Amino acid sequence: MGADVRGRVKRYRVVQWATGNIGTRALRAVIEHPHMDLVGVRVYSDDKVGRDAGALCGLAPTGVLATSDIDDVIASEPDCVLYMPSRPDIDDLSRLLESGINVVSTRSEFHRPADVDPEVRARIEAACLRGNASLHSTGSSPGFITEALPIVLTSIQRRLDRLTIDEFADMSSRNSPELIFDLMGFGRDPSTFDPRRWAHGAAAFGPSFGVLADALSLPLDGVESTGEVATATGTFEIAAGVVEAGTVAAQRMIVNGMRDGRPLLQFRANWYLTTELEPAWELQGSGWRVLVEGDAPLEVSISFPVAPEDYAATTPGLTAHRPVNAIPYVCEAEPGIRTITDLPQVVATLETRSP
Repeated sequence: MGADVRGRVKRYRVVQWATGNIGTRALRAVIEHPHMDLVGVRVYSDDKVGRDAGALCGLAPTGVLATSDIDDVIASEPDCVLYMPSRPDIDDLSRLLESGINVVSTRSEFHRPADVDPEVRARIEAACLRGNASLHSTGSSPGFITEALPIVLTSIQRRLDRLTIDEFADMSSRNSPELIFDLMGFGRDPSTFDPRRWAHGAAAFGPSFGVLADALSLPLDGVESTGEVATATGTFEIAAGVVEAGTVAAQRMIVNGMRDGRPLLQFRANWYLTTELEPAWELQGSGWRVLVEGDAPLEVSISFPVAPEDYAATTPGLTAHRPVNAIPYVCEAEPGIRTITDLPQVVATLETRSP
């Protein structure tokens, strides 16, 4: 895998589809990758059309100009498209796949084929067969933290009672009042907080949990999503503004993968502005904590050792890099919607910083 019959390293022609926060980081990674050639960029903003790919991600000119036309993407004859739009377009996906172009996506809908709408699944798999192409979804969360790492941690177990993943995000340094107060609902009276906002958790993480449960031979009976909030014990100031005492200062989305009437797999997204909360929550700095309860119990904490002001420059790579690293494996895979258990372990081709 990754070399031709003469042992030469194989190169992969790649198109980056969408250049939002994550897509821009993926674009940069492809340009800098020693075994990949960027051949196209698909954008959605008119002001990005015609701009050089390097300019879109802060690098030197590449000679590759951004386009909003899928025909340009197909004409560039890529081996793979990194597909990262805000929502999927099945017409576009089908055209790419039936044209023989593999797709690696950060979209959560495609982690587990059995969870894809039957009509959509049939259409995508037919396109894969016609084009001899594959579709794979991955990222950091869901992806790395809900599939790749748990598979490793459970490899030393013989009995699993529960696996709990906590994700922590300290939002106090985010200088975005619209995000913090308008979109996320921090700083509001907790009685006005709409519990329906938690419903998306099952859709976002359910397919990934299903893949993990199937891999462990413990298939789930269903996936449920709930949530809760905590309030500030005092008034304090954050980068985005002032949070009054008694208003929402932390929120937690809880996704449970159910088996035999109890949670077997659990994901909890903890977003907070302060640790001074009512009720008190057990929190850590931004990162993850994974607790494996079984006959070989484990607890693993992962932190992001960067200053808060550097989060914006570093954290997009957590989601963007794994799809880039998966490209060679997806290009060599059998046609169809491929899960993490269909592919070999993703091993990155890395570089090191010069002394």
